[in-house]
Amino acid sequence: MEKAKVSAIQLFAMMFMFEMGTSLVISNAIDAKKDAWLAILLGLCGGIILFFIYYFLFRQYPNLPLTGYVREIFGEYLGWVIGLLYIFYFLYTTTHNIRSFGELLFTSTMPRTPLLAINILFVLTICYVLYLGIEVLGRTAEVFIVIMIFLGFTGNVFIYFSGNVDLHNLQPFLENGWKPILTTAFPLTTFFPFGEMIIFTMLLPYLNRSELAKKVGLFVLL
Repeated sequence: MEKAKVSAIQLFAMMFMFEMGTSLVISNAIDAKKDAWLAILLGLCGGIILFFIYYFLFRQYPNLPLTGYVREIFGEYLGWVIGLLYIFYFLYTTTHNIRSFGELLFTSTMPRTPLLAINILFVLTICYVLYLGIEVLGRTAEVFIVIMIFLGFTGNVFIYFSGNVDLHNLQPFLENGWKPILTTAFPLTTFFPFGEMIIFTMLLPYLNRSELAKKVGLFVLL
């Protein structure tokens, strides 16, 4: 494993931007319609439970990533298969995210640029940062989270004072009952985006103060 360390602030920045990620682009919990906000809150509760499971495993194996301790738990061969499935799952998720962001840029600001060219630039940038190491990724996240929070705060202020915010649009409450809310929250919203925090089981061993892992994770989720 790479002998590098990230600070709690850097881990927070990476987690926060990961959680926001494509959830800003994709209509999350849309199946619950006007009660989507409630489905997201319920999904958050499930996500917190999952995070405590990830944290418990990290405390049991503080020096191993997920692909390492699954072999300790399930044995060499079954653990290797589980680790491989984990890698394939996030390869699929990553390609989906790159496609989503590429289409967003293509449709909103760069309609004359081939989508393939946009996606290739994304991939090359990701590969370059990962080649430089986890510490560079952490420092990059520190910079971008400041920009992200500033733009997000400014944008929300403008939206609020624009007069387009009408909380009455949330009514009627529970128009279609609890069923669409619960079926959306569990498992859909629980696993996306909250459950995908499992990816940080690969990064928690790099935290320079492991005792802060729980606080950082919960602060990001809440």
